[in-house]
Amino acid sequence: MRLLAALLLTGASLLMAGCASLAPKPANIVAEGDVRISGRLSVQVAGSSGRASGGNAGFELSGNPRAGQLELSTPLGSLVARASWGPEIATLQTPEAERSFADLDGLTRELLGEAIPVAALFDWLRGRPWPQVHNEPMAEGLGFSQLGWQIDLARFQEGLIIATRKAEPLVTLRARVEP
Repeated sequence: MRLLAALLLTGASLLMAGCASLAPKPANIVAEGDVRISGRLSVQVAGSSGRASGGNAGFELSGNPRAGQLELSTPLGSLVARASWGPEIATLQTPEAERSFADLDGLTRELLGEAIPVAALFDWLRGRPWPQVHNEPMAEGLGFSQLGWQIDLARFQEGLIIATRKAEPLVTLRARVEP
């Protein structure tokens, strides 16, 4: 969370100072089954100390759970972070540096403050459970629980998905998906 907040503040500072953000990555050919989902993303982390941290950004998620990309941008559109992954490596590129990680969990932990199940996120953002693991429908029928997360789809028709992890530290991920 601290990194996301720092990235957003850095992006805003760079924009105000007239410095460049990350260069846009050229569009590549999308493979069959790949998706492209964009919108606004907010992540809040609350530990047992009662202190919460978080941040929000524009996002574009593309590809698939095996190989893809997640870009985060400031409210004014400056690209401040690009996460890319493939079968053997995950990389995080910011205006300051590029870092490699052994897996996507390590990368999202660095980028967002906690590990986020990106493989499942591809399905969650489309309003459905990830088919790779068991899920439990919510009593109200407006969501499901999976991987220790509760996915609230009560406002899915408005493009809002809320994923909450109840384990410490508590994590709430809100995504407003563009049509």
